[in-house]
Amino acid sequence: MNTLYTFVPSKNHFYTDHPERPERFEFFENKLDSYGAELIQPTSATVDEVARVHKRQMIKSIEEVCKQGTGIIDYAPTYVTETSYDDAMLAAGGVLTCTRAVINNDAKNAFAIVRPPGHHAEPHKAMGFCLFNNIAIATHEALTMGMKKVMVIDFDAHHGNGTQVAFKEDERLGFISTHQWGIYPGSGWISDYPHAKKRIVNVPLHAYAGDKTFAVICDEIFNPMLKLFQPEMLFVSVGFDAHWQDPLTSLGLSTQGYYQVSKKLVGLAEEFCNGKIVFVLEGGYDSSVVGHGVGAVFSALTNSPLVNEAHDVSPYQEADFDIRLNEIRKWHGL
Repeated sequence: MNTLYTFVPSKNHFYTDHPERPERFEFFENKLDSYGAELIQPTSATVDEVARVHKRQMIKSIEEVCKQGTGIIDYAPTYVTETSYDDAMLAAGGVLTCTRAVINNDAKNAFAIVRPPGHHAEPHKAMGFCLFNNIAIATHEALTMGMKKVMVIDFDAHHGNGTQVAFKEDERLGFISTHQWGIYPGSGWISDYPHAKKRIVNVPLHAYAGDKTFAVICDEIFNPMLKLFQPEMLFVSVGFDAHWQDPLTSLGLSTQGYYQVSKKLVGLAEEFCNGKIVFVLEGGYDSSVVGHGVGAVFSALTNSPLVNEAHDVSPYQEADFDIRLNEIRKWHGL
């Protein structure tokens, strides 16, 4: 079986000078056929599929506000255009398309390269550049198709608040988020949702956590949590804004770091989920960084060496992680 990918660039979903723009994809778009993966064409999500996560009134309100044309709908700022509703439905559908292919064994694994992103969108509202929560919608499809438990690991630089809220009462869904503490959206502390200990795990990080810290997180948090939760499928919210060169954040990963984390996650999926894993693009606002990151994820998914075109070792000293790691272990009894 091959690695599949879907591509939803949503080129008419743009707002002048906004960081979440079609140009995020310009560095890698013409290279997509060189990564050893097979393109699968997406189909749009239906309202019923999106409504597994989002309130129907919220879905309708996004559709209606888009008809009014380009505008800002929250303070992040999140924007819409006339095409944004259809773009967001196709982005969600792209992740659904990848999910079905992996569950049906039509693909070994998959990467949904879509925009607008999704992990900030909560059941009742769009926010944080996100309209619909693509990855949460896909996890419900996995459950509908027979998976008993599903886990999302989110290593975007920002907390995946929307996914956390969507998962908070469903014991079939696990969630781990690594994120820079103190930035948007301001959520994601260790003790969020005490009733969901050992299922919802937040890893708030200092700036410039770096590659070594993420390697520790893979071994000391991701691995034991997967062993404990025993999901049948793994989804990954991957945001390339965790790279040290991103203009909006300063979490400290390099391209090599992305490759190593992605490779570890693919290995964990092999160990715990029969290899079933879908990566879903979230943030990342430097086009060359996003391009190198996409290549790193494909290298991990296809079990290929990383062609490191980027000479991007972080120049910053990594922040200490030991105290925070012990706090997380204590809270979750790891």
